[in-house]
Amino acid sequence: MSAIETSRVTFESGGLSFVGDLVSPAGETSKLPAVAIIGPMTFERNQAPSRYAQTLAENGFRALAFDPRYRGDSGGEPRAWENPVHKVEDLKEAVSFLANRDDVNADRVHVLGICQGGSEALRAAAEHPAARSLTTITSQYRDKEGDLAWLTEEGYEARLARGVEAFHKYRDTGEVDYVKAVDQTDMEVGMPGDFVWEWYQPWADRGEWENRYAVMSDKDLLEYESISAAQTIGKPWLMIHGDQCFLPDAAKRHFDAIPEGTPKRLVWDDTPHLAYYDQADAIARGTAETVAWFERH
Repeated sequence: MSAIETSRVTFESGGLSFVGDLVSPAGETSKLPAVAIIGPMTFERNQAPSRYAQTLAENGFRALAFDPRYRGDSGGEPRAWENPVHKVEDLKEAVSFLANRDDVNADRVHVLGICQGGSEALRAAAEHPAARSLTTITSQYRDKEGDLAWLTEEGYEARLARGVEAFHKYRDTGEVDYVKAVDQTDMEVGMPGDFVWEWYQPWADRGEWENRYAVMSDKDLLEYESISAAQTIGKPWLMIHGDQCFLPDAAKRHFDAIPEGTPKRLVWDDTPHLAYYDQADAIARGTAETVAWFERH
């Protein structure tokens, strides 16, 4: 396992300042391939993105884990606003930041998306000319059918309505309605239930992640879709998913939507969804597949 080093980096776009950790092979000054990483819903860079940045750096890449706007050390108001369109733009800025570095091979900049970040990585890779190829791991792929399977029709309509109402309130008054991002029993939070609470709450208890969610995020999340990006991707795409990952049918729809002739690979196994966030064996398998894919393309 190669030694690595981490440097705190910043980049700016549209008056916003972004903060990230660039992880590289220790002492390496030559132009290396690079990966821009985006994580799950409500993520901050110190969570799953940093784990993958470290393992990718051990395999010869410069890997960037960064906070998107509204979260962590990056700028943007209001805080804890989960806006996937903005995250797509943030990821594209991260790709540009890497491509413009003297120590990065600009022809070999790749994109990695984890969970919700996969649907945003998909669109960013499809749209950014410098994005060479894409890996998505245990991702929440976004289409109406998947959202209904996630929330039920009644839940979908209720969350969309509350998100629209909260957005109008913010637009008209500047006041932001907040709920928790996770909770065991409260179904009105961003991500309800034990499944996510047990993983995220320890981060909040340690002061390493903010358990807060802007209610107007519901509008932005439910108005966002990634299936049209899958239909036009045109970039080599590795999808890692399985029956124990979130919304497997949505993943299959997205994979089937990839245009004919586009290089693609589907790795389907029985790894539990959250294991890909922090379990060493799952991350090692995901990284090995990703490294092979990026080296091939």
